[in-house]
Amino acid sequence: MQAAPVRATAIPSVTDALRAVESLLMSSGQRTARRNAWTSVLDDRRRAKDRADALRVLEEAMTTRTS
Repeated sequence: MQAAPVRATAIPSVTDALRAVESLLMSSGQRTARRNAWTSVLDDRRRAKDRADALRVLEEAMTTRTS
């Protein structure tokens, strides 16, 4: 009796499936623009968090100094 054949290809992840759909719907330039825009959003969020952290540290320093 022979064993069942083994699948040589892996089942794609959700991310892989979404990228495949994206590549069908968007041109290369649009994909690049979208990814650049998302990178900018993430950078803006990081800078906003850094500003909030710096402000908190400065406020704590001022409170400690005046007490």
